[in-house]
Amino acid sequence: MQKLEYTGHPLIDVGLATITAFANKDGPEQLIEADLDTIADYMDENYTVNPLRSYLTVAFPNSGFTQPAYFVKPEKQEIYKAKVLRAYRSDTPTTDERGIFLGIPAADVSFNVPKSNKPDLKPGRTFRQHIPLLTGEDVINFHPYGDAGLPISGLALLAIQAAPLGSAKCAGRLLIVHSENPEVLRFFAGKFLEENRRAIGLAQAANSKKMPEPHLKYRTLLIDTLLQARAMQVESISDRSPFSITAYHLTNSGQGAMLAIYHLPSQVILYLKEMLSAKYSKAWEQVVRRAWVKEKTERGQKEPSPDFKPNRNWLYEDLFRLMGNVSEYAPRFIRTYFLRVALDYVRKDKTDPRGEYSITHEPHLVSWKLIEPFLRRIMLMEPERIENIRILGDALAEYVKRQNDKRFFRTFYIENRYGYLRNALIKANTMHVKRGNPPFLTFDNYLSVFEDGEDLARVDWRLARDLVLIRMVEQLYANDWLGVNEDALPETTEEVEN
Repeated sequence: MQKLEYTGHPLIDVGLATITAFANKDGPEQLIEADLDTIADYMDENYTVNPLRSYLTVAFPNSGFTQPAYFVKPEKQEIYKAKVLRAYRSDTPTTDERGIFLGIPAADVSFNVPKSNKPDLKPGRTFRQHIPLLTGEDVINFHPYGDAGLPISGLALLAIQAAPLGSAKCAGRLLIVHSENPEVLRFFAGKFLEENRRAIGLAQAANSKKMPEPHLKYRTLLIDTLLQARAMQVESISDRSPFSITAYHLTNSGQGAMLAIYHLPSQVILYLKEMLSAKYSKAWEQVVRRAWVKEKTERGQKEPSPDFKPNRNWLYEDLFRLMGNVSEYAPRFIRTYFLRVALDYVRKDKTDPRGEYSITHEPHLVSWKLIEPFLRRIMLMEPERIENIRILGDALAEYVKRQNDKRFFRTFYIENRYGYLRNALIKANTMHVKRGNPPFLTFDNYLSVFEDGEDLARVDWRLARDLVLIRMVEQLYANDWLGVNEDALPETTEEVEN
């Protein structure tokens, strides 16, 4: 048997990772034909009975596994299963074409029977019922030379049939997770395979036609599962071997195939990995804990139900939205999760904790330690500017504490007009010097934080102000100034829907 390896194609790779996990091996290069026989036997036995028969309609709705026409002709279904699940065997005839995924001869599985109302189809070609999201047999557009379908080897065909076992069904669609990191790819496939086999057993015991979907929403599920991976836990894995994950949320339904792609790039994963380290984990876990949805309580209910399990974490969900447009969304993300500014537009939803965020009640969650890696890894901010922001935050916190200048603190916190903010800083600095103190604000430091040139404000000056505030609040909380001056903290909200 040919030595197998990952190809970069999500369906093939997830399928190979699923077969690898089913065989309890580390990589596809370790697979032997007996391993393929074992999972083929499992699929042969389970794919045409519930709950997998129902489950597979999302991936192979017109296949011999799910089509009612095959169930009235059992011999036809057996032939179909033999073709798609056993074509990897050496005695399977091949065509003169090479399979597009593995580059080995395509299997001559003779799916296609020429019909009078369509052109003859080449033997061994596969279509939408065999590979999700392909076109149907009547569609010849976008195929070389007008030859409909795709040539595929028996090994690749088996991998594609196995892929749903190593995926999760969320919101009625299949969630396939791919990564260029083979360990992470194997972990996701193995984790979903384990959960699916457990659910299959429970459904069969209950004589149920359907498998329960994962409790967590799919974006939350992706990050929650990722954080369990060994590649995220081992601190010796350095930045020299970063990786990303991409999730394909798809349905191959004949009523409307759909595909949504969710990508977590390496810089987000490196940030999350850093948050798991001993230096950050305690502070990070507190912020994450306050981002889980709350129970929808009934009128008069005072205590949460003991069996309530949250299914969505808004911080995890917003990490995906963040990467859609970092420059636009990052300031809002920072204000919400690191500065604890409540989102006004979600306040009517009592299950969304972001509507109750408050710097007055949660100053202990405002942490420069968490924001510094975020700026460095996700926003790619220059280390010099990050350091200058920290220095300015320390200087302003020291000034506010020594002078007890609550008015300046409130102005700096809420002012949204750059000229007024600049004047407040200059005025406070001048008064501080007149009292015989050295200036807390220097020309060079101010320029590096707020301006691109003299009198020319940076486009992101509001972001810079929020970052300085984060450092100020952290320091003022640490030295107990906030504890005795809670009235200096204004309650603000983010009104723009993000």
